[in-house]
Amino acid sequence: QAQLVESGGGLVQAGGSLRLSCVVSGRTFRCYAMGWFRQAPGKEREFVAGIIWTGIGTIYADSAKGRFTISRDNAKSTVYLQMNNLKPEDTALYYCAYGPRLAPAANAYDYWGQGTQVTVSA
Repeated sequence: QAQLVESGGGLVQAGGSLRLSCVVSGRTFRCYAMGWFRQAPGKEREFVAGIIWTGIGTIYADSAKGRFTISRDNAKSTVYLQMNNLKPEDTALYYCAYGPRLAPAANAYDYWGQGTQVTVSA
């Protein structure tokens, strides 16, 4: 079983920034894509951003475009989500995941972290 550990969440005021990290370990092979999702209480889990493990390719939800940037460090088996100009509606538990293909759907990913909480105050 893969282990995915998110970090970097916290409390920030609207307009502020956070950088989330997700470290993958416990596997003998690389995943082909990694994604970030978020879920607020009473709401469905939604896609935020995704990146392929090698090569060039990223996708973003409309709510993230222009504000969030996903990146990776293959040597560290880590994916990042830089979040700028945060809004109260960004408040959610953020999850990282990896799977065999890059897609904006949760069912495209096989392994998930436990999440890191992001809270944005007005």
